[in-house]
Amino acid sequence: MKIEIITPDHTIYEGEIKSVRVPGRKGSFQVLKDHAPIISTLDPGPVYIVEQDNREVTYNIDGGVIEVRANRIILLTESVK
Repeated sequence: MKIEIITPDHTIYEGEIKSVRVPGRKGSFQVLKDHAPIISTLDPGPVYIVEQDNREVTYNIDGGVIEVRANRIILLTESVK
């Protein structure tokens, strides 16, 4: 599945991944391949990405919104630390 992490200034991350775990407003949740479509608000916190080669990448976001649809993830955030 493909993910894009986008701020108002530029794209922070774009690529094919195995999974992502995000800080949802009502608790963190994980998105895997073939996840049901969802739009959710996000709290500030860590975003954990597992890439295709099993490397783990972590970003700290200032909250935002995530959309998951047809194995495509778009995460919009104000800033990434």
